[in-house]
Amino acid sequence: MSLASRITLQETLAPEPEDILSASLGVIFPGDTVCSHGDAEHSTLLYTSPHLARALLLELADPRGEEERRLFSHYLWNSSLLLAEFVERDTLGLAEKGKGKEEEEEKVSFDVRGLDVAELGAGAGLPSIMAGLLGANKVLVTDYPSEAVLDTLRRNVERNTKPEMAPPLPAEPAAQEDDRRGEEGRRGKGEVQVEGHSWGDFSPSLTPHHHVYDRVLACDCLWMPWQHDNLAHSISYLLAGTPSARAWVVAGFHTGRARMAGFFDAGFLRREGVGLEVERIWERDCDGVERAWDAEREEDDPTVRKRWLVVAVLRRVREEDER
Repeated sequence: MSLASRITLQETLAPEPEDILSASLGVIFPGDTVCSHGDAEHSTLLYTSPHLARALLLELADPRGEEERRLFSHYLWNSSLLLAEFVERDTLGLAEKGKGKEEEEEKVSFDVRGLDVAELGAGAGLPSIMAGLLGANKVLVTDYPSEAVLDTLRRNVERNTKPEMAPPLPAEPAAQEDDRRGEEGRRGKGEVQVEGHSWGDFSPSLTPHHHVYDRVLACDCLWMPWQHDNLAHSISYLLAGTPSARAWVVAGFHTGRARMAGFFDAGFLRREGVGLEVERIWERDCDGVERAWDAEREEDDPTVRKRWLVVAVLRRVREEDER
């Protein structure tokens, strides 16, 4: 099943003829992949999962001014869809179709039960909402400090993280050996908080979140190379100092591989003030096909390029690795 199969666009304005044509391009050119969802005529989306009590209704922000529009937070991107599915799959203990037992045992776990989770550049907030529904202890949802963006995020969170919408969770929590909380905390309170945050800006309001989060999420945040430094510092600032703390970074190739590849450079991530390293990285397409990450892979066809995403797991540099 394709990545976008859970999304249904909700009509909000009467479509113009050119909008109907635009929406039909996937039928006219079936090989083309839609990597972002929503527009002025479809500012609300339904996200339907067979494991949730009902579909999630997600509003998309209405940016004010050209500067806010250039952030593209008024779309839902495939990277968010993929991470939301990963979180649901592993937290609920669902086997991935087509994977053998050995492959299932070796894959990265995206289980969030009992963990503190933060998301950067959250947009509509789908992965954070899933984490809140699926037993995370607390969730911090952040995006650019624009009232249009943050108000939309707050409405999405309030509407979609109600206890009655959460599915039953497996009995065994995802407790790590060095988990800082007791048994009560591991069950997860599901508290979800929305805050504005510009990457790299560590104002006093962010101090309570310093080195707090077991998981830090970033979806489709790599298309601006000039922001990589700020993004890396924000991940490092929020990420807990424990050995089990991880950052999950997912991004599409729709703006080109070269724009994102530098973020994963070992020297860039390991430098002083960031102190991160890639634990695992791979590529996955919209149909679930996976392949090894290649920073220099050449794909001239933009149609093919849009089908693929990179998935990376970051951790703090370990002392033995620094020697």
